[in-house]
Amino acid sequence: MPTATITSRGRITIPVNVRQALAVGAGDRIEFVQIETGQFLLIAANHSVTELKGMFGKPTKVMSVQEMNQAVAARGMEER
Repeated sequence: MPTATITSRGRITIPVNVRQALAVGAGDRIEFVQIETGQFLLIAANHSVTELKGMFGKPTKVMSVQEMNQAVAARGMEER
């Protein structure tokens, strides 16, 4: 299992095999997501949001912002 040591300034060097697996390099961002107390998940945040375009296909129904707000409010009321 790859390991890293934290410096006195709170910095670490991510092992090369981990960087390769995450496809990250200098200047890329890493997100730390807490999955439970004392455990975090590392996520490479090196992709642009524009890469998501077309991921879900075209909508089957076009809704106005007002209709979306009403749907969200209705769903929220169901949870109570």
